[in-house]
Amino acid sequence: MPFYRNNLPQIGAKHFLNTGGLETTLIFLERIDLPYFAAFDLLKDQTGREVLRRIYATYAAIAQKQKIGIILESGTWRASRDWGEKLGYSRDALMEANQASVALMEEVRKEFQTADAPMVLESVIGPRGDGYSPKELMGVDEAEHYHAEQVEWFQGTEADFIAAITMTYPEEAIGLCKAAQAQQMPVVISFTVETDGMLPSGHSLKEAVEAVEEATQGGPAYYMINCAHPTHFEAVLSTGESWTNRLRGILANASSKSHAELDEAVELDEGNPVELAEQMKGLSARLGNLNILGGCCGTDHRHIEEIGKVWAT
Repeated sequence: MPFYRNNLPQIGAKHFLNTGGLETTLIFLERIDLPYFAAFDLLKDQTGREVLRRIYATYAAIAQKQKIGIILESGTWRASRDWGEKLGYSRDALMEANQASVALMEEVRKEFQTADAPMVLESVIGPRGDGYSPKELMGVDEAEHYHAEQVEWFQGTEADFIAAITMTYPEEAIGLCKAAQAQQMPVVISFTVETDGMLPSGHSLKEAVEAVEEATQGGPAYYMINCAHPTHFEAVLSTGESWTNRLRGILANASSKSHAELDEAVELDEGNPVELAEQMKGLSARLGNLNILGGCCGTDHRHIEEIGKVWAT
């Protein structure tokens, strides 16, 4: 089967889907207790693996039916050293979980991929700290050292690229990018923003993207925004400035609530899948390079299916 590491098909493609919010699907729809939002913990037994495989297969079947490419996103957002230790994982056990996450996605790709529906395997690395409210910020060198371990674990797998998801400040994104570059792994940087379109650190998206570009000599394959509703950042993307040309993907929240509100939520706010799809299609029409649309908090297969539908019209 394809191994796209140095030739990612989503770059230059007309349309590509991404999966929806894995962690919120597991918590609110599957009713699974997920300490620290650590989806990778399900890989420790057959029952958990089957749940994850079923979710991936649902997305893959949507892409196959709609004849559109899709990025399958690993459940490893919390599978770095600090978070693994909170769950009692040894280094070896954590390495095995990271690699098993890719193997599971590869199984699904082998079953569902077609010429009309290429399927790319994305190995997710999340922030060292809180994905909503960073408190202890790392410098670039510390961030590179911390994330290099997880990047190395993915390097020997069938993962097509690394995605740094929910980055909250530039230095961690830069360090993670450098770690991926050192292992010759393609890397994508995805920042999150608050309701005002600013990163939790107070940086603007422009400042964050330009800082990474300068420090890594344009290292990322592209940039994304995740864990925010389109209404939170659409004004920021209307400037027509050159940095927006590097933005290729949006993984949107279903809800327009703030991060603080979502953090306290006890019920799923699934929003309106049709409305969200139309909003994201509108963003794609305004930004020429924006061709990867998927979901984050509150989204599931229904939202992704609607995105595929509106792109087909």
